[in-house]
Amino acid sequence: MEALFNNSLSSGGMVLLFVCLLLVLAFEFVNGFHDTANAVATVIYTNSLPAKHAVVLSGVCNFIGVIVGGTAVAMAIIKLLPVELLVTNGPGVGIAMVLALLLSAISWNLGTWYFGLPASSSHTLIGSILGVGIANSMTAGHEFGDGVNWVKAKEIGLSLLLSPLAGFAAAALLFFLIARYTRNKALLEPPPKDVPPPIGTRTVLIGTCSAVSFAHGSNDGQKGVGLVMLILIGLLPAGFALDPSKATTTTVAAITAIDRTLVEHGDPAGKVEIDDVRSKIADIKQRIGSHVQPDSIPEDDRFPIRSDILLLDKTLQKLVDEGHLGLSDQDQASFKESRAELRDLTDYAPTWVIAAIALALGLGTMVGWKRIVVTVGEKIGKSHLTYAQGMSAEIVAATAIGAASTLGLPVSTTHVLSSGIAGTMVAKKSGLNAGTVRSIALAWVLTLPVSIVVAGSLFLVLRTILA
Repeated sequence: MEALFNNSLSSGGMVLLFVCLLLVLAFEFVNGFHDTANAVATVIYTNSLPAKHAVVLSGVCNFIGVIVGGTAVAMAIIKLLPVELLVTNGPGVGIAMVLALLLSAISWNLGTWYFGLPASSSHTLIGSILGVGIANSMTAGHEFGDGVNWVKAKEIGLSLLLSPLAGFAAAALLFFLIARYTRNKALLEPPPKDVPPPIGTRTVLIGTCSAVSFAHGSNDGQKGVGLVMLILIGLLPAGFALDPSKATTTTVAAITAIDRTLVEHGDPAGKVEIDDVRSKIADIKQRIGSHVQPDSIPEDDRFPIRSDILLLDKTLQKLVDEGHLGLSDQDQASFKESRAELRDLTDYAPTWVIAAIALALGLGTMVGWKRIVVTVGEKIGKSHLTYAQGMSAEIVAATAIGAASTLGLPVSTTHVLSSGIAGTMVAKKSGLNAGTVRSIALAWVLTLPVSIVVAGSLFLVLRTILA
């Protein structure tokens, strides 16, 4: 954390840095009470836990989820923007980008929370990222649309689209199976008012609430981690461009292996890209020199090394996608491992960043939850949530979000869990509340376009000020 105070920034730069960091923490705080309200709704409305106990439990589980969840989703968020935007425009444009997307995301989250609508923080953030990318492509020297990594956007878009559909269907099926085969018919009835469920049922519901909260932390918390790293790398590249805990000998060994693979297996049709990669490899080796640790590399060389690695890796992916490397299965595995070792030097987050995001998300979970809990618990369906419905929706949500985190795919806790509850209502044949479903659907549909427009407009304004 001492890299924050290395005196490389002016007093104005330090103010800007801490404003940006506070905005990310604010986004995660809002995310906590906006999204995690979905997780606690079932235990509150089945009387499994008092509300004040449920939100504390959920907050703790969110905190743990961020701490142990890794950084795969964080890196996916960063990769949604094109590499060139992150490495060639200078810190001013990068900070304008982060400020624009954060202000856009926080504004929409607060607005939908105020009206009690379980809209998606994930959709809001991703829409904002798309907005700044598209806006950047409208500036001089760019072609419209080249400001977004559309391959990554398609991958993330599919995960966001399919996950709630899968949640709806899977929760409906699970509830149907429980309803058909359970001998405990009390699971299918609305809970008696202010009476806790039997100990076994209560244990399952508390467990599923904890699992959803943990999964939410492991997925959504990483988005904040990715944003913090964008800020730190943009304003303090010497301190955060490279992972100080990694040995550069591993990096040199990885790029040497990659270089050897290109020489031995490169297709002449990919000569331009191969020559570009080998040039960057030579530049990385020259800048690293005999330095064993990133901290010993001259400060002016650290961000160029990062830039070379990101651009090099992008070109390598292009060579793979276009079939310019004739590799056996064994060679492909070794080549993939070398690329992963190469990216280890750039794809990281300090422990204090992860802890700060975990704390903000955990604390946010414990406040402001009631508006959305009421919507989820009372207004999606025409009948009160039963024990079986709560179990079904949360088991499916925890499983889906956990799997997405493992795969490095951002998904929406809000959409998966709300869709799961709707699925159980349909399976129960109790019907959906048309007005609430219509309002939620409208919020879902509007989130992406509104976030894109707001973030893009803010970026164009801030870019002229900070660039």
